[in-house]
Amino acid sequence: MLKAIIVEDEYLAREELEYLVKSHSEIDIVASFEDGLEAFKYLQDHEVDVVFLDIQIPSIDGLLLAKNLHKSTHPPHVVFVTAHKEFAVEAFELEAFDYILKPYNEPRIISLLQKIEQVGRQAPKPQHEAASNASRTVNLVKGERIIVTPCEQIYYAEADEKLTYVYTRTDRYVMQMTISEFVSRLPAEGFFRCHSSYCVNINKIREIVPWFNSTYLIRLHDLSFEVPVSRSNIKAFRQLMRL
Repeated sequence: MLKAIIVEDEYLAREELEYLVKSHSEIDIVASFEDGLEAFKYLQDHEVDVVFLDIQIPSIDGLLLAKNLHKSTHPPHVVFVTAHKEFAVEAFELEAFDYILKPYNEPRIISLLQKIEQVGRQAPKPQHEAASNASRTVNLVKGERIIVTPCEQIYYAEADEKLTYVYTRTDRYVMQMTISEFVSRLPAEGFFRCHSSYCVNINKIREIVPWFNSTYLIRLHDLSFEVPVSRSNIKAFRQLMRL
C-alpha cells in the first residue's frame, strides 16, 4: 500500500482531500500537517510515497519544501494542491507529479489517484533497506574507532582548513576532510550550509538571533555555541525559516 502525507494549513481543504483520497484509492494517509517545517521534520524519519503539498503554508513554503524533498535519497511524488495557477511552471520545474487547483474537482482527483496507484504498481520493489539506512548514518572517527552515527545526532559541523569538526550533543569528532566533502555525505534535506565554515542541522535549531549587518546567529538545543549565518546565505536561510 502506498503511503502519503498531506501538508495543508486550511482545515476544510485538508479534510476534504483526505476524504477523497480514502474514498477513491487504497493510498494510506499516514499523517497530515498544517506547517511546512513540521512536515519537513517528519520526513527526516519517515519515508512516504506521495506528498500532497499546498504552496502557501507556514514556516517553509511548499515550493521550498519540494526543493528539499527533490534532493533526498528517495524523493516522494509531490502533488501540489493550491488555489494559485501562477506557481505551476516552477512546480513542474521541480518535477512535480501533478498540480491540482482548489476548489477540488472530484473527477480530476479520481484520475490523479488512479495515476498515482498505477505508477506505484509499476515501481520496482527495493531489494533491502540497507541503502536507505546508510543514507541516514555517517561514519565519524574517534581516535582509531569508526563510530556509525545517525545523522540526526549531528548538531553542526565546523571547518578548520582541511579538517572538519563535527559536534553531537556530547562529543566532538575530527574528520580528515574538508567541510564540503563531509556535507556531501549528509542527507541534503536535513542540513543547511549557513556559512562557508559551518553546516547546521535544521532540526536542532532552538533560536535565531539577529546579528550585525542583517545576519543571524543560530542557537541550538543542548549546546551553548552560536553558529553564524553568513551574508551570502541570508536569503536562502530566510526563505528556509520564513523570516
